[in-house]
Amino acid sequence: MSLLVDLALVAWLLVLAVHVARTRDDRNAIVAFIALGLLLGVAWTRLAAIDVALTEAAIGGGITGLLLLRAEAHLRRGRQSRSSARQGGAASRAAAAIACAAVAAGLGLAVLAFPSPAPTLAPPAAAAIDATGLGNPVTAVLLAYRALDTLLEKVVVLLAVLGVWSLAPDGLWGGAPYLKEAAAPQPLVYLARMLPPFGVLIAVYMFWVGADAPGGTFQAGTVLAAMWLLVMLAGLRPAPETRSTMLRLLLVGGPALFFAIGFLGFAVAGGFLAYPEAAAKALIVGIEAALTLSIALALGLLVAGPSSRAPAP
Repeated sequence: MSLLVDLALVAWLLVLAVHVARTRDDRNAIVAFIALGLLLGVAWTRLAAIDVALTEAAIGGGITGLLLLRAEAHLRRGRQSRSSARQGGAASRAAAAIACAAVAAGLGLAVLAFPSPAPTLAPPAAAAIDATGLGNPVTAVLLAYRALDTLLEKVVVLLAVLGVWSLAPDGLWGGAPYLKEAAAPQPLVYLARMLPPFGVLIAVYMFWVGADAPGGTFQAGTVLAAMWLLVMLAGLRPAPETRSTMLRLLLVGGPALFFAIGFLGFAVAGGFLAYPEAAAKALIVGIEAALTLSIALALGLLVAGPSSRAPAP
């Protein structure tokens, strides 16, 4: 029975992937892509990678779906010109298909060329995890063993927000984005009133258990961002102005605290991003709390886009 479930899951993933690639209806493809993300979450669960499954469901089935739906709404006016361009692009599509097949074949050969058993640092990492006070090895890797990589990833997200904001016309700088209701499916208002309380509760739970069980900062921040976007898309709350001091403080608060604790490590633990053993878990949880809010705001603002409304007087 377990094998049948796995085979059915693989079959559905292949069918959805082909459908997304071949369908000519943009919204149809986006909905199928969201379904593909959710099924991939199930697939990662079957592989016992719960943290990856949560991230895939939140990103592929949540925030990315909203981003694509909003992009489709903005591009809908140019659908006729894009349709005519597609009719004359058979050679380009064939070249893209050949290139994709070549990349897939190359990746397959690279995986088959790996030594067996593959070299791993899992045993020494697991042996040292008690020093962090964390029960979740994924959180330990992200916030302790490779904390510098994680810090830089959060800085990149922040820089992406600044890049999106810089696209606003000079006269609208400091204003607020304008999210059209058509960017998300209906019945939007009902969902926006019912889902956010449950979404916030789930996000808080995912953040809190992330130190010792599957969950964590990025998953929690993504769920919070999806709930915030749902409320804005439904018109229940306006998008914030980018000149808001509180908004900017919350955006930089997570990476700033991460940097501060990292430099504190020179004084108390002998190195950048080194945690004193007695306070390692408390410091990591504090970093995750600040990062959860920063990530939620950054992802929401990336989807909202640059300012398209003048700032209020």
